[in-house]
Amino acid sequence: MAEGLNKVMLLGNLGADPELKMTAGGQAILKLRLATTESYLDRNNTRQERTEWHQITIWGKRGEALAKFLSKGERIFIEGAIRTSSYEKNGEKRYRTEIHATNVILAGRSRGVSDDAGAGGGYERRARSSDDAGGAGGGRAPAAPAPAADDFGDYPGGGGDGDDEIPF
Repeated sequence: MAEGLNKVMLLGNLGADPELKMTAGGQAILKLRLATTESYLDRNNTRQERTEWHQITIWGKRGEALAKFLSKGERIFIEGAIRTSSYEKNGEKRYRTEIHATNVILAGRSRGVSDDAGAGGGYERRARSSDDAGGAGGGRAPAAPAPAADDFGDYPGGGGDGDDEIPF
């Protein structure tokens, strides 16, 4: 039997504070509403924006840990898989599509949202997908700050000093 691929990658902003729930068996479920916005030019060459809303589910200890510091406006990168389920309401069958996250990377606050603490301040905070990595963060030190755009010189991928060497 042929195998398929169900992989989703989203970068967006939380539209509401996360909602942490527990199953009857005691397992944590973190529910997020993620907005992704893309811009495009319409037929009249006018810039337009389209926002899509995604339901994200994060299971287990990762969800518990992320619930402690995620909040509305936070910019996050999600990797996961699409899951569709059905249920019945008022005798009518309905469907729900959500993303089951396997990896979460926190990318700071959305543009225009001010925060004295910097909400990430350019640092990458990452919740590992493996439970044996120690949950959110795994006890590791924070990653180095992301380089500023002008650290790469005047051209994309450039080293800034005029040489032709690749800067990594």
